[in-house]
Amino acid sequence: MTDRHRTRVVVGVDTHKDFHVAHAKDHLGKQLGELKVPADPDGYRRLLEWARSLGRVEAFGIEGPGSYGAGLARYLTASGVKVLEVGRPNRQHRARHGKSDPADADAAAGAVLAGNALGVPKSGDGPVEAIRILHLTRASAVKAKRSAIITMKGLLVTAPPELRERFKSLSAWKLIRACAELPVVSHPSTPAQSAGCALRALAHRALALEAEAKALEVQISTLVRTTCSRLLDITGVGPEIAAMMLIAMGDNPNRLGSEAAFARICGVSPVDASSGRLI
Repeated sequence: MTDRHRTRVVVGVDTHKDFHVAHAKDHLGKQLGELKVPADPDGYRRLLEWARSLGRVEAFGIEGPGSYGAGLARYLTASGVKVLEVGRPNRQHRARHGKSDPADADAAAGAVLAGNALGVPKSGDGPVEAIRILHLTRASAVKAKRSAIITMKGLLVTAPPELRERFKSLSAWKLIRACAELPVVSHPSTPAQSAGCALRALAHRALALEAEAKALEVQISTLVRTTCSRLLDITGVGPEIAAMMLIAMGDNPNRLGSEAAFARICGVSPVDASSGRLI
């Protein structure tokens, strides 16, 4: 058996939108090399071929497999390579080694060797990923609607008296309905007319966003029922909570080895926060 086949390789990857930087180490921590590739299928193929040319690949540690590294993570997983998620280098590491792409990739490989990887990333290739995309979009619509309402109320604070007195006592939903019925003014020339146009536009924006959010909610609910209807049988768990639970687990829930691991990823596990004297 050649030395190359005896060498066990771990690769750390610092990911970016347009390119990725990889750093390879052997199982003893010896530096084996660096490579920069474009963030596209050809770059992923080159990266895997390069890693395999160094020895037997044990794992890839990827920073950001849920964002810029998602494509690479999926490619490597489909190629039968073990992929682990690693966090960003801590402040102490950056203070000693500086901030650079090769240094971050080196730190990612070191985290895998040290057993400090965060675990197997979400596969992002099934119905839960579809739920996540719709859930993210709905959350954006709800946030934009809230922003439109806040802007409407802010405009009324300084609006001309006739508008301020007319709408100041209305609830948010009644305000939206009332402002949506304001007359269209093609060429506003006074502060009152401009304020009326702005309130009308914001009201119609809020109504459109409300309709968008409701349509997305129906789609999310349908996907949740199709994916794991048993969650909805739990008291207090509706489509929104069920969607969030599924998103936390991902399409490959087997990556979570225990209930404690699930509690930790959801942020509900107890954390020891005591130090020094307690009395």
